Amino acid sequence: MTFQRARTEEQRETRRRAILDMAAAMLDEMPVAAVTLNELSRRVGLAKPNVLRYFESREAVLLELLDRFLQEWLTDLASELAAGVDEKLPMAHRAAAVAEILSRSLSGRVVLCDLFGAQGSVLEHNVSVQVVARYKRASLQRLATMTGLIQKCLPELGENATLFSLQTMVLAGALSAYSTPPPSLLAAYQAEPELARFHLELRPSLGLALTATLLGVLPRP
Repeated sequence: MTFQRARTEEQRETRRRAILDMAAAMLDEMPVAAVTLNELSRRVGLAKPNVLRYFESREAVLLELLDRFLQEWLTDLASELAAGVDEKLPMAHRAAAVAEILSRSLSGRVVLCDLFGAQGSVLEHNVSVQVVARYKRASLQRLATMTGLIQKCLPELGENATLFSLQTMVLAGALSAYSTPPPSLLAAYQAEPELARFHLELRPSLGLALTATLLGVLPRP
């Protein structure tokens, strides 16, 4: 892919979208940690300094993708919760349904979970105050959206719905790291099967963690 110099705002926006789309395609092939600005520049057909005209760093690209993927997930999640949670059921049944839907939905979005896991330790570093503040403002909107979805299913949560929503994303990021061990660790598990106890499958592990969290914050009957 090659580009002429972007001279209009429309052309610049087209260039930004192309960079983001290429980064998204790379994440389908490799983990977040393997995505480099040099490789992104090569694949998109731009010199690295030109990519930096649109995004100040690799992390800035990935933060914007995280927000994009989060919006897409929340759109799908609204439909999944509406179809899968019967608001007439007792609280415990609704809580179990919410935990199951969240774990199933997130486990099918490996890239989003990988980005969640990298957010605090990697993606929010090497970015300017302006970039991280813009991302955090957008994140507050996404958090409010998810909170509303959870409160509709479990009004008993009250204000704890916000904390639960945030913890869901944190848990998905943390557990996803254990569900995709590197080749060296897989080889160790094969050589010593007892070590494989540390390997966690994302969906059941997340489901258990979310169920336990919900049962902990829901009011006792």
